[in-house]
Amino acid sequence: MTDRLWTSTPTMGRRTLLSGAGAAGLALGWGGPAWGLSATPRQRIIIDNDLSGDPDGLFQLAHHLASPSCDVRLVVGSHLHDPEPFDHSATQADNAAAKAREIIALMKLPRRPKVLAGANKAPDFAHPAPTPATAAIIAEAMRDDTTLPLYYCAGAGLTELAMAWKLEPRIGKRLKLVWIGGPEHNELNPTLPVRTDPEYNLTIDAEAVRILFNQSDIEIWQIPRDAYRQMLISHAELRAGLAGAGRLGRYLTASLDRIIAMVAKAPPPHNMGIGETYILGDSPLVTATALQSSFEPDASSSAYVIKPTPMVDAKGFYTPNPGGRPMRVFTRIDTRLTFSDMFAKLTEAAAR
Repeated sequence: MTDRLWTSTPTMGRRTLLSGAGAAGLALGWGGPAWGLSATPRQRIIIDNDLSGDPDGLFQLAHHLASPSCDVRLVVGSHLHDPEPFDHSATQADNAAAKAREIIALMKLPRRPKVLAGANKAPDFAHPAPTPATAAIIAEAMRDDTTLPLYYCAGAGLTELAMAWKLEPRIGKRLKLVWIGGPEHNELNPTLPVRTDPEYNLTIDAEAVRILFNQSDIEIWQIPRDAYRQMLISHAELRAGLAGAGRLGRYLTASLDRIIAMVAKAPPPHNMGIGETYILGDSPLVTATALQSSFEPDASSSAYVIKPTPMVDAKGFYTPNPGGRPMRVFTRIDTRLTFSDMFAKLTEAAAR
């Protein structure tokens, strides 16, 4: 059932709806140890991530692909910094797309999404030029054959979406950007020490961020640095949770092992141990979309505030903009729901 059902029948309460569904539920085998319950898509998803870098994006991609309420239409492999310790090459976006294809090949999916590489470096936005990735983004946003909402889930830089909006501004009203990135909003968490260092994902392509915050009309759901750093999980939890996930679990475990080894071999002063935890900072992309509540769909288990979209200055920090369009800023992420759901779904996927 679509969201339209809930809004168009305000007199139908949950109790009425559930009682009417009872017989159908029994016929389908709901209840008992094996429900036989399968969600249908409630939203379209475009995933954009730097999958050749920090492996948190690989976990997020696999989790999104395993979520039946999401129709993942497109995966865009995006670039990192130049230079970049995670990937020293000049083909970072191509490498990210290749990683996406590896994840997809390990999963038994009813439909495989299109995978495209974005730009391998930040472009000249003064002279926007279409690429296969930007063309695909625009085409999906401009579809008129579906009422499913479109979420653009970005776990790194924002190059491709900014270029797509420059080329076709009408997409601004036709999607929501869910972005892992940007520094803390100090007024929302005054107990935190104020940080003056720029945030990693914003610095991948600061001009793209300024275009989307300062110029575009795209609604933004932001998971800033202090929120995505909450996605802390121990190595022991990861290994136990992925033990039943077959080849995909081994692939994800190996991706983390490579980062641990890379840091250990780095030249001083970067050759430090990273401890026994890791931040799966891209996973809130799944929490905010696939794991919305059943009735009145929303990311209701996590905390957020609505505030005017600020401007982003040349140094990558916010300038208040009281007249800015409303944006959503997440302040707390439901880690329990996110990680438990991820391990359960990846284990189920391996059993198919």
